[in-house]
Amino acid sequence: MYAPRTTPWPLVALFTAGYLAPYLLPTTVGRLERGLDLSATQAGAVGSLLLLSSATAGFLLASRVERTGARTLARLGLVLAAVGYGGAALTTAVPAVVAGAVIGGFGSGTATTVAATRIAAEKDPHRASALGLLSVSALAGAVYLTVPHLPGHGLTLAAIALTALAVWPLTSRLPGGTSGPLAAEAAGADGTGASRLPHRRSGMVLAGAMLLWSLAQNALWGVSGRIGVDQAHLSEPTVGVVFAVALGAGLLGVLGAGALGSRLGRALPIGGGTVVIAGCIALSASATGLGSFAAGEIAWNTVYPVVLSYLIGLAASLDARGRWAVLVGSASSLGTAAGPLTGSVLSAQAGFPVMGAVLAVGLLLVAVPMTGVALHTGGRPLLPGAVRRRGGHPAALVAATTGTPSGAVPEVGAPEQPVVEIPLDGTPEPARTAYDTAAATRAPGGR
Repeated sequence: MYAPRTTPWPLVALFTAGYLAPYLLPTTVGRLERGLDLSATQAGAVGSLLLLSSATAGFLLASRVERTGARTLARLGLVLAAVGYGGAALTTAVPAVVAGAVIGGFGSGTATTVAATRIAAEKDPHRASALGLLSVSALAGAVYLTVPHLPGHGLTLAAIALTALAVWPLTSRLPGGTSGPLAAEAAGADGTGASRLPHRRSGMVLAGAMLLWSLAQNALWGVSGRIGVDQAHLSEPTVGVVFAVALGAGLLGVLGAGALGSRLGRALPIGGGTVVIAGCIALSASATGLGSFAAGEIAWNTVYPVVLSYLIGLAASLDARGRWAVLVGSASSLGTAAGPLTGSVLSAQAGFPVMGAVLAVGLLLVAVPMTGVALHTGGRPLLPGAVRRRGGHPAALVAATTGTPSGAVPEVGAPEQPVVEIPLDGTPEPARTAYDTAAATRAPGGR
């Protein structure tokens, strides 16, 4: 019998608290622009600082989760998020708002780092990340339905702070110190604490591609509110409803990705999904009415979390300790951080349609290396029947669970091994008289 799968709800909640800030970025930037009388570029810069602080936390803490303890770092991150975002929501002084956003961003990044590290250690990291995306999409959709009807610049910031406080009690179920298999591995085989990072080339390529992929996504996401209000001539409540419906469609996309699992591998969802996203971005950026704006945003937000869940799973598969998951996630956060400012500058200089076309072309180019990494490290084999001949996923799973050295299992997509025939010419045939027949009446060992 198979043991029932347990859902890591504390990690899902922590993932939600860490990812909520990027999901609420359009309304956060828009509210800062209107509520604090900032220019579009200035408000985008504040959003970029928030996300840059989040990425910094990931780079600094990628290798420290197991040594410091997941529970300790998670609680530190949630406290920083609650204090930073809460303080920024309660003041109208621009320097204080910026400082609060930076502190809160570091807290969000810390929570995301802990969640990514622990999710990578799960038996099914794709399922855990899909549940996290499902949760954050639902919560962000609820905020988008509520915030447009209330005044004030800090409502979205307050929502993130309250989410951090609500997640705090669940951190008691996280590991408190360096214990368990991940901690043992973190010490290294020689006890020096040094452990070589696996799949370095694939990890670096994926990290660089994810930086550009996230930059393109958030360059549009950061100005989507302005596209709806200024170019499509919609009211803020209408734009909020479109965003809520789009995030609701994203829930369906995540559910579909969770149900599909690894049946198609990772290469097709990542590469094909990115191509679809490029078309959605071009459509949304050129929208001039409710129909085109809603179609672009809803289609985009349906496919985006699907591709993201497979990318998170791909990064987690590169290292069971979760280091590549955190490093790739932090590179993605750098792109996310540069997104709002990039979108603001491009749209101000060339207009929204040209910005969308530039971003779409960039995504098409980035899809190539990401698909290559997925094929090389975790995609379906290139040749039919290669799984049976070279091990593939089933053999890799056995190696991971029974202690078989990983080098004994060929990677999926590895070059086919040549078959060498060994000649047997000259070997004498055994004479038939050299063998006797077995007799049931003889005693064992008798003659």
